[in-house]
Amino acid sequence: MTPGLALALPGLAAAGCGTLQPAPEFTEVGGDAPYVLVLGTAQDAGSPQANSPADHPARLDPLRRRLASCLGIVDPRSGGRWMVDATPDFREQFWALNQAAPRRTRLGLDGVFLTHAHIGHYAGLVFLGHESIGAHGVLVFAMPRMAEFLRTNGPWDQLVRLGNIELRGLRAGQPVALADDIAVTPFLVPHRQEYSEVVGFRIDGPTRAVLYIPDIDSWSLWDDSGVRLEDQLATVDVAYLDGTFFADGEIVGRDMSGFPHPRIVQTMERINSTAPDQAAKVRFIHLNHTNPAQWTDSPERQRVLDAGFAVAVGGERVGL
Repeated sequence: MTPGLALALPGLAAAGCGTLQPAPEFTEVGGDAPYVLVLGTAQDAGSPQANSPADHPARLDPLRRRLASCLGIVDPRSGGRWMVDATPDFREQFWALNQAAPRRTRLGLDGVFLTHAHIGHYAGLVFLGHESIGAHGVLVFAMPRMAEFLRTNGPWDQLVRLGNIELRGLRAGQPVALADDIAVTPFLVPHRQEYSEVVGFRIDGPTRAVLYIPDIDSWSLWDDSGVRLEDQLATVDVAYLDGTFFADGEIVGRDMSGFPHPRIVQTMERINSTAPDQAAKVRFIHLNHTNPAQWTDSPERQRVLDAGFAVAVGGERVGL
């Protein structure tokens, strides 16, 4: 564990990152190397959710809270800091980013990359607005429909009008350079598109690459578009993949057959049958409040580990 990470963890633990599991060797970060920082691991509404029962583990123990899925990108060489998605847990996550990588300017947020217009991925932009931080000119990178949605719908249009945020367009497959040796590239994935496109991101650094896909309907639909998960895994060092649900049946009393998202058990079976050498790269993220794999002491979590995979943990770093 790096010294900076140790500083970040108390705030993150209080906000619900829980017990750290051992991270793979490639997550070690040294010196001024840029890195990805996990700022949240839960589905959009966090864990517990508003309607989680009184006996939900995260209600009984605040240390079991999980914040909505979010990544930070940090370049200690320049002091650059970016966030991937702006979640409803933005306040805690921005504080955790400040603790891990102290800001060098008043705000110190060089930009936000948005995956799509579901609440857990953009609603945190409100904290950049007049009623909160009152930011000026924070770059928000968004696909065309996502940018148009923000530009033409309140309250987001006010952020644009008042100059709290400055929209920057993304195009699938076109990298955005954060430094000479760091780039973020969006790619389209199949998922509900009521208001915007849905993308994942590939984050390339000087020596390593990270894949981030918090939401996807199914890997087979991605196959149909000509993109195979296994091929993408072969080109990166770490992959944060949609782990919303562990398996069918975890939501008591509801038929889950029509729910999107590949189940963790399905993803593990697919990878271990087609590309078992890629399993160690995968860290499941975006876990629903019902997903038992979020708990470090659960049989389901152990099943993930025994299969050669891992579950993302708030506060972990991946060196780029």
